[in-house]
Amino acid sequence: MIGQLFSIVAPVMIAVAVGYVMARLGKKEEPEYVTLLVTYVGTPCLVFSTLANIQLDLSAVGQIAGAAALSLVLAAAVGYPLLRLTRLSVRGYLPSLMHPNTGNMGLPLCLFAFGEQGLALGIAFYVVIASNHFITTPIVASGSVSLRRIARSPIIYAVIIALGFLATRTAVPEWINNSTRLLGGITIPLLLITLGFSLARLKVGNLRTSLFLAVARLCIGFAVGHAVAGIFGLEGIARGVAILQASMPNAVFNYLFAKQYDAEPDGVAGMVVVSTLLTFAVLPLLLWYLL
Repeated sequence: MIGQLFSIVAPVMIAVAVGYVMARLGKKEEPEYVTLLVTYVGTPCLVFSTLANIQLDLSAVGQIAGAAALSLVLAAAVGYPLLRLTRLSVRGYLPSLMHPNTGNMGLPLCLFAFGEQGLALGIAFYVVIASNHFITTPIVASGSVSLRRIARSPIIYAVIIALGFLATRTAVPEWINNSTRLLGGITIPLLLITLGFSLARLKVGNLRTSLFLAVARLCIGFAVGHAVAGIFGLEGIARGVAILQASMPNAVFNYLFAKQYDAEPDGVAGMVVVSTLLTFAVLPLLLWYLL
């Protein structure tokens, strides 16, 4: 079991460490094209190639997607009164309590822990979280919604096209399959390396508040993951993926939105750093529990 856990955790931590060390050696920002590659090329290709070729029926994908959607609702239902009770900014911190890092950390862990089937289910979970992130976070942070921003998200179109192939049981042309698989292969390494860059760049503001909110994010996520797995009757790999993805730390995108809308960016940055470090500390226990 120790060897199995190490084989899952080690690749993730090594890739994150590569980005962190590069940043500490003087490269303070990852090249802009890396973010563009991941957002507009790598991730859509990974989503398409995985979902379009998945050996699961639509009901299984629908279940995990429904679990992801409900996890957002439950996290908000717990997070909102918690922030009101502690007199912390709802505008700044509610999106952070709602949206776990299902991309940078969640997808690699789903792959290494549960294989290709786990990755496919992890992607279905991630797509719901990421789509909602780009819709609700700007609304909460700014009080307005940009339909243009939503329409420009390539992940949405990748999901629609992939589900079309899956629903009609149409074989994906080999050249499309090979091309999207090749380009999608860059995504997970780049996600982890950019996470390392982010951890080196972000600074912890109020440590006490950051620690409190980081622990809250992880506890809420673990509890919500258990709840949705039970509600949807998830078992085996699907249950593991739902709990694992819901238990991930604060997503880096929460900081980017907080900075853009001036919604407690220092506090959110602290949440990202502290929750990620805590996750690395408890990850072996979480995986031992799930496996």
